[in-house]
Amino acid sequence: MSGSSSNFPETVAREIEAVQVKTHGKIHVVERAAEEVPVALVYNGLSHAVMMATPADLEDFALGFSLTEAIVTSASEIYDTEVIPVSGGIEVRLTIAAERFAALRHRQRTLAGRTGCGLCGVDSIAEALRPVPTVSSTQRFDQAAILRAISEFPATQVINAELGAVHAAAFANADGKIRLTREDVGRHNALDKLIGALAREKLDAARGFIVVSSRCSYEMVHKTAAAGVPLIAAVSAPTGLAIDWAYRAGMTLLAFAREGRFTIYAGANRLI
Repeated sequence: MSGSSSNFPETVAREIEAVQVKTHGKIHVVERAAEEVPVALVYNGLSHAVMMATPADLEDFALGFSLTEAIVTSASEIYDTEVIPVSGGIEVRLTIAAERFAALRHRQRTLAGRTGCGLCGVDSIAEALRPVPTVSSTQRFDQAAILRAISEFPATQVINAELGAVHAAAFANADGKIRLTREDVGRHNALDKLIGALAREKLDAARGFIVVSSRCSYEMVHKTAAAGVPLIAAVSAPTGLAIDWAYRAGMTLLAFAREGRFTIYAGANRLI
């Protein structure tokens, strides 16, 4: 989905029978439930990560994950991407540059992710807290632009509007107009999908900002910084580590970003 599409693939949801209970009794209903499936990211034949994800925008997910996890340094190092349904899930098979694959083999890190898990399977504290990239962007933002994006954000969440149960991440221009939104059952996955879409669409990440429908953890700050985006605004609270690392990255971190308000936790000088 680009921007705020009004529909989404049928694979994203399925119908289930349920019983709705109210004070005056109960009725049988048919509901639509958001799907989550195991998605394996396979590089040059090597299965590296398995994440529980919403089966949509998986090429964006694979590209964004590859960039934010430093498996590749640019989209040009990915030569081919195939999304292949397999028994029990989906494989996204990527062909990457030989030198990047050699580095990946050297890392020997395999992730086994649960819903929304961004660090599952990391086998050392040093790897979990790898240095956050410094954001070089000098872009500043008017508070009215931030409030505009916060206001527009819910309307772009087309999957959540119908199904609930999913997170979203959106990219807005400096003037606050939302350009792209991606959704997933996992908040990290939604952000990776968005970052992949940014790279695919060749939008200037340094001149806009990201809004997410979740809390803001260290991992969300790290992925945003890796993409070169100077500001992240979260609907819910930040963690202490996220605030610390936003300062280290030279980023602006806003939280409790809801209709008509937000709280600045790091990088206040970036706001006009």
